[in-house]
Amino acid sequence: MAGGSLLALLDDIASVLDDVTLMSKVAAKKTAGVLGDDLALNAQQVTGVNADRELPVVWAVAKGSLKNKAILVPAALAISAFVPWLITPLLVIGGAFLCYEGFEKLAHKFLHSKEEDEQHKAEHIAHLAAENVDMCALEKDKIKGAVRTDFILSAEIIVIALGTVEQAPFSQQVMVLVAIALAMTVGVYGLVAAIVKMDDAGVYLSQKASGAARGVGKLLLATAPKLMKFLSVVGTAAMFMVGGGIIAHAWEPLHHFAEEAAHMTAGVPGVGGVLAAITPTVVDALAGVLVGAIVLAVVTVIQRMRGKKAAAH
Repeated sequence: MAGGSLLALLDDIASVLDDVTLMSKVAAKKTAGVLGDDLALNAQQVTGVNADRELPVVWAVAKGSLKNKAILVPAALAISAFVPWLITPLLVIGGAFLCYEGFEKLAHKFLHSKEEDEQHKAEHIAHLAAENVDMCALEKDKIKGAVRTDFILSAEIIVIALGTVEQAPFSQQVMVLVAIALAMTVGVYGLVAAIVKMDDAGVYLSQKASGAARGVGKLLLATAPKLMKFLSVVGTAAMFMVGGGIIAHAWEPLHHFAEEAAHMTAGVPGVGGVLAAITPTVVDALAGVLVGAIVLAVVTVIQRMRGKKAAAH
């Protein structure tokens, strides 16, 4: 009996771990939309820091990220345990915020000329080159800014992950959220560290005697800026898809519309299967763009009204 009970217990534990692994994969897939933006933002945060301080800065931000998640995970679990009805509104708010961030990036790209961006970049470089700049203070500011950014993005990740396991037992919620928090922190900041050192590795290899090493070095130097741009573009697109998808699942009419659109496209000869598979994602992305535009318009109006009130006083 004891042996049978032990085997049953082990089987239950294995089953729970399988469930946790599966739910963690689902949560990771849903939170992946934040990652491209997370990587690009955090890699940009160390721009202007001395090369020999880049990794220490990334490590400092990673520790700050773990502290953020040490606050956010218990808070999310408390919400799930005591006010579970709050999960859906938080998911919708998080989804709307993702759409807003994505549309704000698009608006900036189309409303600001390349010359304005280049001028801002030149002014930033000139400021860093000034002799009276306190690099220690600059580094601390970079870390604080990155940790603040991480808190917002981590909150989005944790809330989205919580939404995928809200019906699961509390113990599984704990394991999934902790697994996601650790995996995202290690994964994101490990990749950030690799990205910010790509150019240094490229310079090092390009100075080697070996032709193959020099070729790899030149490839790394050419790839680093393109990788940053790629992450930014993919991250923005994913923000619309994930944010729009969250809102679509919370708003039944939109969710049904996406399903009906997929059913209609399934009948197209030859490519019906492919169209049916991608149609819900396209609908989610378009909904995300629309929501982002609405939120940005509201935020802009509020900011202008506050500006007028401040000027009046």
